[in-house]
Amino acid sequence: MKLSTKSRYALRAMMELGFHYERGPFLLKDIAQNQGISLKYLDHIFSALKSHGLIKSLSKGKGYILSRAPNEIRIDEIVSIFESCGVIGCIDVPGVCARSKYCGARSLWLKVSSALREKLSSITLADVINEHNGLAKNNDSKMYYI
Repeated sequence: MKLSTKSRYALRAMMELGFHYERGPFLLKDIAQNQGISLKYLDHIFSALKSHGLIKSLSKGKGYILSRAPNEIRIDEIVSIFESCGVIGCIDVPGVCARSKYCGARSLWLKVSSALREKLSSITLADVINEHNGLAKNNDSKMYYI
């Protein structure tokens, strides 16, 4: 399974906001520059994150902040904005496949989808930031290259 670029970039941007959570708002252009993401592309991602209540924008030009503390934002909340719940189409829309009522493989994909959702919902943004900080400390790396 491969997550979309939007999901990966959204997580990186949310990590950056989480990393700066105590310091206040962060400008979109700075996140784009730090992460090597097109400003226009990141703007689309932030529109989705904002409409789902994960981030807040301050007055024009003042930047963005997380709507909740990093330890209160689950990774599945971020990923589910850009990805469907199921690993294959018939999980989300059973009618998409004529065989879904009697398909033995569908049961497997339901279990895989459920396990993935469960795992993503058990990890918070703070967990990922802490993991990154541990790796960065060991590798003398910066937050900007997640």
